[in-house]
Amino acid sequence: MDILKQLSEELSIALSQITNTVALIDEGNTIPFIARYRKEVTGGLDDTQLRKLSDRLTYLRTLQEKKEDVIRLIGEQELLTPEIEKAVTEAKTLQEIEDIYRPFRPKRRTRATVAKEKGLAPLADIIMEQKSENVDGLALEYINQEKGVESVADAISGAKDIIAESVSDNADFRKLIREYTYKNASISSKEAGGDAEGVYDSYKDYTEPTAKIANHRILALNRGEKEGVLKVSLNVNSELILKTLHHKLVKKDDTYSAQLIDEACEDSYSRLIAPSIENEIRNILTDKAQESAIELFSKNLSQLLLAPPIKGYTVMALDPGFRTGDKMAVVDQTGKVLDTGVVYCTLSNHDLDKAKSIVLSTIKKHNVDVVAIGNGTASRETEKFVASILPETGRDVKYVIVSEAGASVYSASKLGAEEFPDYDVALRSAVSIARRLEDPLAELVKIDPKSIGVGQYQHDMNQKRLSEALGGVVEACVNSVGVDVNTASASLLSYVAGINNTIAKNIVTYREENGAFTDRKQLKKVSKLGDKAYTQCAGFLRIRDGKNVFDNTAVHPESYDLAQSLLEKCGYSKEDVRENNLGDIFDKVKGIKLEEIAAEYGVGLPTVTDIIKELAKPGRDPRDELPKPILHSDVLSIENLKPGMALNGTVRNICDFGAFVDIGVHQDGLVHISQICDKFIKHPMDVLSVGDIVKVKILDIDTKKGRISLTMR
Repeated sequence: MDILKQLSEELSIALSQITNTVALIDEGNTIPFIARYRKEVTGGLDDTQLRKLSDRLTYLRTLQEKKEDVIRLIGEQELLTPEIEKAVTEAKTLQEIEDIYRPFRPKRRTRATVAKEKGLAPLADIIMEQKSENVDGLALEYINQEKGVESVADAISGAKDIIAESVSDNADFRKLIREYTYKNASISSKEAGGDAEGVYDSYKDYTEPTAKIANHRILALNRGEKEGVLKVSLNVNSELILKTLHHKLVKKDDTYSAQLIDEACEDSYSRLIAPSIENEIRNILTDKAQESAIELFSKNLSQLLLAPPIKGYTVMALDPGFRTGDKMAVVDQTGKVLDTGVVYCTLSNHDLDKAKSIVLSTIKKHNVDVVAIGNGTASRETEKFVASILPETGRDVKYVIVSEAGASVYSASKLGAEEFPDYDVALRSAVSIARRLEDPLAELVKIDPKSIGVGQYQHDMNQKRLSEALGGVVEACVNSVGVDVNTASASLLSYVAGINNTIAKNIVTYREENGAFTDRKQLKKVSKLGDKAYTQCAGFLRIRDGKNVFDNTAVHPESYDLAQSLLEKCGYSKEDVRENNLGDIFDKVKGIKLEEIAAEYGVGLPTVTDIIKELAKPGRDPRDELPKPILHSDVLSIENLKPGMALNGTVRNICDFGAFVDIGVHQDGLVHISQICDKFIKHPMDVLSVGDIVKVKILDIDTKKGRISLTMR
């Protein structure tokens, strides 16, 4: 199998690009490094394409290893034929290889192996050859009471068991039946247990064609089955399958041998094939649904991580609670904790005047600009309290509702304890809420991506695959933004290309012992950060106000000479870069032959172009160009809503059937996919992203269930 050629055909990417990219991967280069600094080698493949290529490369290499193993194992049994070897070599999937290897795989004792031990294999061959109609007479020769064959019926029954297993082990038959079942079966579910909350009402008497069922419904059925609420089954017309087997195996109809073969096929299908195929198809559907959910989760996570930071604000965070009160934390513009405390403002028996005094004095003391309120329990009551006292601050203070998904996970984690050993769990959570408003990426990387709350059915998925995919998303986001090496936490640093957890901690330790980094070259002094790791990570680490102004850009150290040459040819100096005084560089480079410069320094035109963009906006944060979160000054509750009311909102989560939008009340509203726009769309992701600011209208409100239906049409 020519893996490179297959990758080229499957991904519609030129063979030269595939060859060059695989070579880079095999050399140990990271995906972010390849995507950013080797564009001329890959032909400009982006991060998403590279990760897809890498995943598929791993699968195809695993497939190749499996083929070699199966050929070796069958060969060791001295049963390998040119036909079998050809079939294995040409197999496209791991499932096909499993089907081919099935007859040769060591088995536990089955009815067929018992029949073979009784010497009935020749009788099974006679029936399959259909050359004699005197099957009963021939069966007499196989009666052997010592072996447990006491009658003709026993002999024929054993022979049929052998035929049944032979049919089940036939790779071509299994492939045919699997494909037919997938295309023509229906999946159904019935009520199997109690469902007090009615979560699975729509699935208690449900049927849909397997080939058409939506991915999120597969995951819902799986969960209902796992919880014992639903009984799920696959239904298909077995008559057509048995007719097909009949035509494949029976040479002449209306014979005794044909009858026995049909009986063996029916037994084979009902006892051996159908249960196995049903499991396989359920797994195929689940894998497909999981991959779709992981892809959606990944997109949502990426958009959440790349949400614009609120820069230059001092933030007070309130982590709401009833009995335990609201945990309060104030952080400055750099995320440094200035103050903490607890205020009781959510229950009727709380001293609201005292709470008001504490909050107002804290806002005044630290010049708080924004109050961040966690969206969990008691959020609505806290919001009312905050909105009522803001006019008395004497300053233009706003508030914003912040998702606290995962904050409790972080606060109770080992990392949270290491970062704030003197704070209890609740106060750490408040600090996390404040910091995630100031810089969502820097704070959210401390939390397991599965706990951030932007996915569907994440706890029901293959956790290894989910973690790998989401880890790749976090890595891509971190490297696309860049990291300040002098302020970043070890958690954030660990996602930089080429840096693992150990090196990340060593960078922080070096910083604490030697002071701030002033030059990227100092990174080489960090323990375990060798030349290979330095090459991968250097371009993604920023040094503000360092000795070399290029260290505050995404220009890689290997291209510093090229960057200097470009500056000189355009009539600029490094000081101009430091003062961000290159606004007209794009006009000046028009008179320069960039191709000649690229050739002189042995790079491609994409590298030259990227360097020019970096010099024009040194230290640029791509998130700054996105719309900022909506800040509020007054409160809105679900009781204030009326159908037809128009509001601005923030997209908080996207799923297959719609988008959840925060409109400033405790509950997010749902915009069903049919209400997102006037034209037909296949998925909400086609037009929406997490973090988008959108205009919506109220369609319906169910205050009892806390449900709000919205429209964007």
